[in-house]
Amino acid sequence: MKAERYADLRHLSDLIAPPYDIISPGERALLAARSPHNIVHLIVPEQDGDPYGNAARQLQQWRRDGILVPDSTPAAYVLRQDYSAPDGSRCSRTGVFLALAAEPYRLGRVRPHEHTHSGPKADRLALLEATATMLESIFVLARDKSGELRGLLAEAVSAPPLARAELAGVGLTIWRAQGKLADQIAVVAGRDPLYIADGHHRFETADAYRSRNPHAARTVALVVPVGDPGLQVLATHRLIIGPRLPESEVVAALAQDFEIDAVESASDPASLLARPGSERIAALVALPPGRVLSATIRQSARKETSASVASRLNISVVDRLIVNRLRELAGPGPQGKLGYSPDAAAVLRELREDRAAAAVLVKPTGVEEVLAVADAGEVMPPKSTYFLPKVPSGLVLLPLASVAES
Repeated sequence: MKAERYADLRHLSDLIAPPYDIISPGERALLAARSPHNIVHLIVPEQDGDPYGNAARQLQQWRRDGILVPDSTPAAYVLRQDYSAPDGSRCSRTGVFLALAAEPYRLGRVRPHEHTHSGPKADRLALLEATATMLESIFVLARDKSGELRGLLAEAVSAPPLARAELAGVGLTIWRAQGKLADQIAVVAGRDPLYIADGHHRFETADAYRSRNPHAARTVALVVPVGDPGLQVLATHRLIIGPRLPESEVVAALAQDFEIDAVESASDPASLLARPGSERIAALVALPPGRVLSATIRQSARKETSASVASRLNISVVDRLIVNRLRELAGPGPQGKLGYSPDAAAVLRELREDRAAAAVLVKPTGVEEVLAVADAGEVMPPKSTYFLPKVPSGLVLLPLASVAES
């Protein structure tokens, strides 16, 4: 693809940002203060006046000022992300930014695993129509059963890197592959169906834009092979908002389908879910101020699980038979509202400070489970996955006027 990137690679850390949908107002202010050219000024424009028009005008000014520079020839950008896993171990994940066809899911070449909502898509479409530029990448997985893609990426990273940067503690190294190697990477990466890990709203927005602008047939995607050792999916724990729930009522609500046992005091209860022998434990239920119960699913409840791939997932069972029942106990209206976080410690802190009725600590959904749901044409419950780390915004942009030429 003929991409566009920042000219000043020495200060790249000050110019990039997380994906738009996880940037809080406070973080947006911090990112904007780092540089007047931080990508956050475009992906989360100020909401006064004409935000989308302002983003478009700012983008054009950056181009005139040489802040952003276009590729003169097609290239593939390889990204390695070095990060710390929740257990403290160091990991590296390697993928490649490519121009991915924006097309309907029914064609089967790009497969989703979750539902989207109209609000975020309307917002992204308005920004895309104003800027005519793919400002952020989606994140997709390639099965790469042969390992050929991993081999090509290893070849690419053997050369001197184009740039290095850092974002939120994650080290970033970028390589620019051109010519035959870039062509090989693109062919191999697109040989089989690709699976959206993160960015469903952005991909569907790109497809909607393409339907109105046939020349804009592609979007930017970071393609990561499934076999990459640094590919991790975290659990997204559930927090039920409301007043304290009596333990006796919680046990009574769950006892029909689960064996409920008290968990001995532990500094990290969520780690219990990964220990040998915990396979039958569906989830941990935490109650304020610090009581933790394990919920082991009964065989009778397993037999009643629907035949669909998605409904058999542990997260689906937990949402249906634990989370929904606790929400009913918490009550209607604002009570029973759900919060989500991949950070178990943060969730438990909410309980200790009496800001929630209960928490449900869940197991991560496996990558192969995500792919199986997508292959079946089904969708997972909301917030079933949290791929780590997130793909930075601002490393590679795709001006749509150049798509037809690339």
